[in-house]
Amino acid sequence: MQPVETPSLVAASGDTAPPPFSVAEIFTQIRLTSLLALLLVIAGAVYLYGVHRLRKRGDHWPRGRTIAFLVGGLGSIAAVTVTGLEAYDTSLLSVHMVQHMVLSMVGPIFLALGAPVTLALRTLPAGNRKVLLSVLHSRVARVLTFPLVAFGIFVANPFVLYFTGLYRATLEHAWLHEFIHVHFIVTGCLFFWPLLGLDPLPNRWPYPARALLMVLSVPFHTVLGLTIMQSRTLLGGDWYPSLRLAWSDPWKDQVVAGGVLWAGGEIVSVTMLGILVLQWIKQSEREAKRIDRALDRAEAEEERRAGAAPAGADQAAATKITEPTPAVRPQPDAR
Repeated sequence: MQPVETPSLVAASGDTAPPPFSVAEIFTQIRLTSLLALLLVIAGAVYLYGVHRLRKRGDHWPRGRTIAFLVGGLGSIAAVTVTGLEAYDTSLLSVHMVQHMVLSMVGPIFLALGAPVTLALRTLPAGNRKVLLSVLHSRVARVLTFPLVAFGIFVANPFVLYFTGLYRATLEHAWLHEFIHVHFIVTGCLFFWPLLGLDPLPNRWPYPARALLMVLSVPFHTVLGLTIMQSRTLLGGDWYPSLRLAWSDPWKDQVVAGGVLWAGGEIVSVTMLGILVLQWIKQSEREAKRIDRALDRAEAEEERRAGAAPAGADQAAATKITEPTPAVRPQPDAR
């Protein structure tokens, strides 16, 4: 008896099986019709407009921030959502894991380095700026951006996604699949933006606490990656075997996927930790320079006061010498 494919599997794989995954396929299967692609274009255009407004009025905006936001942030997200990687993310778990790492870690880090909130506050009209500030400092924003809350959401989400029926549902429903992509980006931003601290967000912790939180995130990626590599159950159930791809073994691909999550998480976490250390060093240097300037001003003021006192005493002495001594008229002897 010939097995019958479910409608969801047919929709995912199409009438024919996709060609073997290769680097060439990444560049030949570009898709610009998704909602996320539209959002990326809008975000890039709005950011560039803000930079243009600043420069038009003579204000400076660091070029590195623009490059970080457009190339590192939006560019990395586009690289895994509108290219051939997106075309294979429901066929290969390993490709999905690459997407996961970029959307939840790489993209949000570079978006935060672009400081878009600061740019918005410098370019928006006064009324809109007040609205944005009220949102940033609202109770909801304070709770969601509190480092421990954001950390809990960030590390718990993958376990909920991959070890429940939610992941299988994302493979069957395109709208849920797209939503999960956006969800990865949002949770990554909630975690990394307060840690980097370039934008005026609430709950800005000192650098030692930020670095410690980053270190604590490393074991979770290791545990999750190893668990997936050693699992005796395929993620997504029979989804990948039902695709019957002659060029892919779902079990071997799942091992690769776990390795991507494990190694990728550690690499990105260590890189992020390095960024925090560099920021910490620069802040310490700025603080040291500020203290030196304050000491220099205090020393100069003290020398000025000390120099003014002797000058005044010498002037008084000179005046006393040059002024004529008043004549003293003799008084008659008292009888």
